[in-house]
Amino acid sequence: MRQEICLKEGGLHVVLRVLENGDVLLLHLGRNAFDEEAIAPHTLRWYRLVEVQAAGEDQNDHHGNKHTGCNPGQALRYASHSVEQREHGSVLRLELAGKEIRVTCVMEFFHEAHVVRSHTEAVCTGGEGICLTYLSAFALTGLTKGAYDPAEGCSVSWAYNSWCSELQWRRAGLDQLGLSPVSSLDTLRRPSQYQNFSLQAASFCGRGAWPCSEYLPMGAFEDSKRGQALVWQIEAGGPWQWEISTIGGEYYLQAAGADDERHHWRRMLLPGESYRTPDVAVAFGPDREAAFAQLTCYRRRIMRPCRDNRELPVIFNDYMALLGDPTESRLLPLIDAAAEAGGEYFCVDSGWYADGNWWDSVGLWQPEHKRFPHGISYVMDYIRSKGMIPGLWLELEVMGVNCPLADQWPRECFFLRNGKRVIDHGRYQLDFRHPLVIAHANEVVDRLAGSYGVGYIKMDYNINGGYGTQWNAKSPGAGLEDHLRAYVSWLDGVQQRWPGLVIENCASGGMRMEYGLLSRLSIQSLSDQDEAVKLARIAAAAPTAVTPEQAACWSLPQAGESEEQMIFSMVNTLLLRIHQSGALNELSGEQQALLTEAIALYKTYRKELPKALPFWPLGLPSPEAHLLCLGMDLGERSLLAVWRIQDGTPVRIPLTRSFQEVRQLYPAERSTFPRLSKDGRELEAELPPAPAARLYEVRGS
Repeated sequence: MRQEICLKEGGLHVVLRVLENGDVLLLHLGRNAFDEEAIAPHTLRWYRLVEVQAAGEDQNDHHGNKHTGCNPGQALRYASHSVEQREHGSVLRLELAGKEIRVTCVMEFFHEAHVVRSHTEAVCTGGEGICLTYLSAFALTGLTKGAYDPAEGCSVSWAYNSWCSELQWRRAGLDQLGLSPVSSLDTLRRPSQYQNFSLQAASFCGRGAWPCSEYLPMGAFEDSKRGQALVWQIEAGGPWQWEISTIGGEYYLQAAGADDERHHWRRMLLPGESYRTPDVAVAFGPDREAAFAQLTCYRRRIMRPCRDNRELPVIFNDYMALLGDPTESRLLPLIDAAAEAGGEYFCVDSGWYADGNWWDSVGLWQPEHKRFPHGISYVMDYIRSKGMIPGLWLELEVMGVNCPLADQWPRECFFLRNGKRVIDHGRYQLDFRHPLVIAHANEVVDRLAGSYGVGYIKMDYNINGGYGTQWNAKSPGAGLEDHLRAYVSWLDGVQQRWPGLVIENCASGGMRMEYGLLSRLSIQSLSDQDEAVKLARIAAAAPTAVTPEQAACWSLPQAGESEEQMIFSMVNTLLLRIHQSGALNELSGEQQALLTEAIALYKTYRKELPKALPFWPLGLPSPEAHLLCLGMDLGERSLLAVWRIQDGTPVRIPLTRSFQEVRQLYPAERSTFPRLSKDGRELEAELPPAPAARLYEVRGS
């Protein structure tokens, strides 16, 4: 018996249909109401709710490298569904049953955001077991359904994300991605032997334990002609993949965690055993930038509540001043200068645990006496005496090949492939499924937080242990996934024992910039980039991937720099989290004044940033852009960071609505004479020769 399952929540309309044979289709999900006429009847079967592929099953489709025609997915039939009302919104659970498998698709909706959070659960119900090779966490067909020319005005966006060049968004039309244009609805109403589809897919993935070292686990689809866009993030903590292509004359999106083909992942389920995919969050808006703002609201909903993200204390980190060579004598003047500038945390970065070269000997995490002749507790106490909270750098998932423990621990403590320990960049990858690894990690953190009084840990990760481990795993990819889930569980335990401890998520900058971790950790290192102009592009795009209150951006003033260079470096941080470094004790008096002014100004509005919504009046930064602008909407007023990258570019910033007043916030002097157009919808200013930057406030509407 056919039935419809309809839901409206958080500004989104959802329509599912159960056919007479029990097949379940997701016909609609979006901001607009469902239009039955937008779907050609003979294409209905392609509107799959979930794709499930298992070893030994037929992938019954002309699919190429796409995840379509999956089995036993196509054979699943409706079992039951429920809608649970919660404080924040609704949760729809829909159970499907097949031979020896039961699959539950879960969609969570939110009152205050146009976002759906989706995941899939599978359980083996009998037989000898089932070996999953792919399981979608989110699947939506009909991205342009009903359009006369489905490809016109449509684009796909993705973000390159590599070391020192994070958050580089690109956008391309569907034809530029090699996707064959699909037919108009009129054409689709005439069934043909060959459905209009492409074997090509816009497909992106992240591999290994550095899942963001090529791309962010995000994407966007925008239909500018009809004013519709969706932006998604995969909260995997590890490998992930998404694809956009065509099937049945329509564009579809699928997102998932690991799969067999890309990640050496297979998940064997014996009777009674279950598996849960990562979460995928999808935000909807009239355009891409509006959808990013909705995603910001959602991220705040799932973040672990903590003081750090409410109060946004200013952090000083010594790395860009001492480059991994801290000593007591070098640290003390930096601590004095950081405190004088208004710092509230002081983190001693790498190198505190070794004499000389430390890269391939890490693992004991004991302070080096030659570096700290009075003991490291003396330096931690000195930081506290200056009114700041001390912090230390750690990299607990690795062990150097020359660490004494490496030859003492059993080989099962490390990633193993082909009977050998995995070595990458002079380090072994530890396996957090092993109790000895957990016990060691707990001892280190408890010693730092307890004996040393550390209130901040920069948790780094500077290798990529590859596609997984074969020890105690049915596949290397499953071993990696279980390790990463054990690591996250360990982090949860640390924060339960030390609820006031701030843990920074870092992996050579942003190589783990994703919400499997950021839903738990309060601050994200955006990049290791130390060139202010390149960092400006990263800072301007940061709120696409991270909430402003979590996005730690370097400010790196150097002795001898011009005042405009100093201002530029500070503006990079003023709408995010100030991650201060540099040899502050060597700055000139004028430089120190500009530094102190910026930090003091930041403290006047920082508590508003956790409620601010980002916007990009000039669009997201591109390699060709000579003028950048990031805005934060605070309600009655907005803050605008503006960077001029190249001379000859007029400073004209279109505004999202009409404003009545504008003023330059930073620096207070050296005015660029900002002014509003007569209708209040454009800001003009006269910035100095590039590179130059300013922070403005526009108010009243």
